[in-house]
Amino acid sequence: MSATSLTPPSLPLIVQRGREDYQHTFDAMRAFTDARDQNTPDELWLVEHPPVFTLGLGADRSHVLAAHDIPLIQTDRGGEVTYHGPGQVVIYLLIDLRRSHSKGKLFAREFVQRIEQALIETLEAYNLPGVRKAGAPGIYLSEQAPQQEWRGAKIAALGLKIRGNGCTYHGLSLNVAMDLQPFSWINPCGYAGLATVDMKTLGVSVALPEAQLALAHRLQHLLTAA
Repeated sequence: MSATSLTPPSLPLIVQRGREDYQHTFDAMRAFTDARDQNTPDELWLVEHPPVFTLGLGADRSHVLAAHDIPLIQTDRGGEVTYHGPGQVVIYLLIDLRRSHSKGKLFAREFVQRIEQALIETLEAYNLPGVRKAGAPGIYLSEQAPQQEWRGAKIAALGLKIRGNGCTYHGLSLNVAMDLQPFSWINPCGYAGLATVDMKTLGVSVALPEAQLALAHRLQHLLTAA
């Protein structure tokens, strides 16, 4: 057994990229993944985007109801259409799933579950009850939430690309303090009439850098946990 296989996985590096155009980040993610090798550290890229709609590989463009003047970009992630904009935490996961973990390889299904759990635990720290929905990727406000009018609303989205060699990019978004109107111009993630909410609307005021780091640290922990 090699020394590498005996070594616990290192924490992914947190990379603060600030506010950046989506296309620039998209190109950089692919270039990073093309160039990485077995020794390249995993990274979590923390980004805030100007307004943009993005389409997954199988997305139906009819779910874009009215783009207005917001750019629409085709990507190579999974999923349908979503919106990114100021006041939203976006974290891209540049991870090699082939690397040794204490329970063996971190396969795609478990990888997604750990990402979702990081979102749930981050929201829980702000007293917001987030839950999964079967067949609907992302995190939603629990039906037990005190804010009755927002029960079932989507607060976080997830879309990934996992290459055949086990390397991932794209990632997740968490709505913190946004202009939510552009979500009404699409069928978010392909669901007509799906309500979308942010933390501020639910009464939680938190600075974006604080929310970024809180979520990034949960991801670091859960992606390397036993």
